[in-house]
Amino acid sequence: MNFRKMLIALPLLGWVSMTQAQPIPLSPSVKTGRLANGFTYFIKKNTEPQKRATLYLVVKAGSILETGNQLGLAHFMEHMSFNGTKHFPKNELVEYLQKSGIRFGADLNAYTSFDETVYQLPIPTDNAELLKNGLQIMRDWAGEATLDPAEIDKERGVVIEEKRLRKGASERLQAKLFPFQTNNSRYSQRMPIGTEKVLTTFKKADILSFYKDWYRPDLQALIVVGDVDLSAIEKQVKALFSGMENPKAEKPRTAYKATLLNKNRFIALTDPELNQTSVEIDFKTASLPQGTKAQYRANLLRNLTSQLLAGRLAELSKTPDAPVLNAEGGYQGVIKGIDALSVEYTAKEGKLKEGFDFVYGALKQIKESGFTNSEIERAKTAYLSQLEGLLREQDKQSSTGLADELKRHFLDNEPAPGIAYELGLVKQMLPGITAAAIRQEIQSLTGDHNRDIIITAPEYRKSELPNEATVNSWIAGQNNKTYAAYTDRTATGGILSHEPKAGTIQSETKDDLLGTTTWKLSNGATVILKPTTFKNDEIAFNAFSAGGTSLYSDQDFQSAANAAGIVTASGLGEHDYLSLPKLLTGKQAGVQPSIGERSQGMSGASSKADLKTAMELTYAFFTEPRKDSAVYNMIVSHSSQAIAGRYSSPNAVFQDTVAGVLSGYNPRRTGPTNEKIKAINLDRAYEIYKERFANANHFTFIFTGSFTPEGIRPFVEQYIASLPADINKGPEEAKDLGIRMPEGNIRKTVYAGTEDKATVMLLYHGDFKFSPEESTKLSALKDVVQFRMNERLREQEGGAYAPSVSFGREHDSNDRYQLTVSFGCAPANVHKLISAAKEEIGKIKAGNITADDLQKFKSEESRQLELSLQSNAYWLNYLSAKLQNGEDPHSLGGQAERIKNIDAKAIQDAAKKYLTDDLLEFVLTPKK
Repeated sequence: MNFRKMLIALPLLGWVSMTQAQPIPLSPSVKTGRLANGFTYFIKKNTEPQKRATLYLVVKAGSILETGNQLGLAHFMEHMSFNGTKHFPKNELVEYLQKSGIRFGADLNAYTSFDETVYQLPIPTDNAELLKNGLQIMRDWAGEATLDPAEIDKERGVVIEEKRLRKGASERLQAKLFPFQTNNSRYSQRMPIGTEKVLTTFKKADILSFYKDWYRPDLQALIVVGDVDLSAIEKQVKALFSGMENPKAEKPRTAYKATLLNKNRFIALTDPELNQTSVEIDFKTASLPQGTKAQYRANLLRNLTSQLLAGRLAELSKTPDAPVLNAEGGYQGVIKGIDALSVEYTAKEGKLKEGFDFVYGALKQIKESGFTNSEIERAKTAYLSQLEGLLREQDKQSSTGLADELKRHFLDNEPAPGIAYELGLVKQMLPGITAAAIRQEIQSLTGDHNRDIIITAPEYRKSELPNEATVNSWIAGQNNKTYAAYTDRTATGGILSHEPKAGTIQSETKDDLLGTTTWKLSNGATVILKPTTFKNDEIAFNAFSAGGTSLYSDQDFQSAANAAGIVTASGLGEHDYLSLPKLLTGKQAGVQPSIGERSQGMSGASSKADLKTAMELTYAFFTEPRKDSAVYNMIVSHSSQAIAGRYSSPNAVFQDTVAGVLSGYNPRRTGPTNEKIKAINLDRAYEIYKERFANANHFTFIFTGSFTPEGIRPFVEQYIASLPADINKGPEEAKDLGIRMPEGNIRKTVYAGTEDKATVMLLYHGDFKFSPEESTKLSALKDVVQFRMNERLREQEGGAYAPSVSFGREHDSNDRYQLTVSFGCAPANVHKLISAAKEEIGKIKAGNITADDLQKFKSEESRQLELSLQSNAYWLNYLSAKLQNGEDPHSLGGQAERIKNIDAKAIQDAAKKYLTDDLLEFVLTPKK
């Protein structure tokens, strides 16, 4: 388990016994071995999802191993593994997998980092031949890439375009910051994306040398997790991988790592596209090893300290007079060999020093008096609750999550003993945790050496920024101060001010086809239950009713649109925004109200044990919303400052332009402005919120997950049937605002930014008369267009890295569709690639739809449908959408047959019907 990413962790006891020095064993449920050539394998049975397995090939080789003439070739090698292997020449590998229902990018993928390259292949296991070929693909990736020179040259453009997509303020800052953050180590000279010079000029011999040196069995592992026969897979793995040989003149695999410099450093950077000033203080330290119980405890201690620091800073930054927009803190990895305890804040306008004093002072206070016992007890409670939740789902964990854990075990020696073992360890450690131990840990992590201070700001703020001497004087001033111990505000009482009087269930209807039970309640509300066994301990729900912001005037729109956000941020009932989260510590339950354009509602989730808490929150959001002027003022202040620099970002300019054109510049759909922020009225927002949730009569609640109707009945009667309602009041109808996309062919070019990169969006739209058959045709059309964009823009032209095709539907008094083709490219290639995209669409309209196109769509769509039907989230969203749109949810039963029956004529007809001259073309290109 990756405790660096866990929310809470626990500290080291002050002793190490012989037992503590023993390695933590690998889970006995994992079959593992190491072949004579050094190749390692891990195989684990898991049935979530059923009839599926996740395969990883993990190679302990990344960009850190490149020579000067190989910069970027570790990553390029990853690309080439998809462009020809011994058993799958050229693009046959991707084609074969797509025709088997495995999506390129979404399923089939890989990544290259500094120290590793990992290939990922989720594959069905109900087809023995497909599973066998999946293992063969892993073997081909391990050492049988063909590296055809023609394919190399074709892929150069794709990788250059991938590199181009990263250009912008973040990339410019990273180029200056990364050497500083990694202490000028070798890592700072080995960014995985490489250099354009190498990518455009390298020879086959250069990449072949990297491949032969580092893709070798003693640096590789195969991970198979899924619905498989362990012994059968192990037999196949041995047969496939035992014959691999390591190079005769094997290069040593140096374990690179960055080292501490034992000095304090400072850097201040500006960029014209930044819109806020931020300060980061990093206290660097050596990374902790992993593997034994003692090391496990040491890592837990650091992570508990991290979480406590994050919680303290987050709470302080929410106080009304805080000089920061936000403050964050935590322990994190920097690069191999170096971690850091970091604190970071974004200053309010003109309050850079005040923000520094605020954050550094909070850190000084913690060093002097530590954390309170109540803070630590909440952390322990939350951590145990989290682990116990994982234990309840131990046989329903995703195969991908388990494969990731085994990957980290192979690469970093992270323990993977199984959740039951880890929970046992934690329960042994908890009694010995003290506030003193944690205080000592934060004191050791925030010493006087290895401290980096980083300031980033907009270009126009450059003259206002302090230098290193000035910041050091701020630190000296804080070091001379003494702070009183922190007083933690604890939460008492319950969520509700009173227990509601239960209502009743008036009628019950069962639907065997959908597997649902529908209750009509005494207050008029409707409850639909969909019990499942997909998870052991997961309950999710939605509630909705028609109306939304459409019922309010333009003058009230901003108040209506922000009402739910303001109420949610303010707390609930008697509990303010600081005490409510503390009251919920250790509870696996959450509820979020919302007010959209055409409806209002709530969404929530909980464990079985905490369903009552989720229902109490739901009742409270209906009946006890809280209005807090301090929260309102913070939201307005923070939003105004964020908007002030919004248009320094080219993407923001582009997004707002697109939104304006699509809506006819209707103020309800255009981007944020200070005038819109000023239009939010707290009293009116609160009044609108109460109006939207005043009458439960026409609300529909849908529950999916691990419950039974009889088990959930008392909670429905107590907290939903009791909601206030006027059963004599008829249902509300959302208002059609008349916002429509413009007709005709419209071209809009936005000039913003300075980087040599462009963004293109081609948007087809029009009226759409929904039916299950028509929707399936549009899905097929969308997929075929996606296949063609990949083949033409990426593979043939080498002009775009990741062209994307999406389909959306808008429903009010009329149904409308939009199909969008978008991609990034060089500005010089914009017109050529737009023409190429249109040409491919023209071919589809002319009937040029291949058998391969059809097979890929049908296989991918059928496999995704199988997976979706095993998901609580899918059922919840599906039922909610169907009922809100007034459509028959039973149409799902015929979807598999509709997919099967799609033919080339249906797709051609859909293309003619929907890919019309009503085309909106948007281009973002650099300023001239």
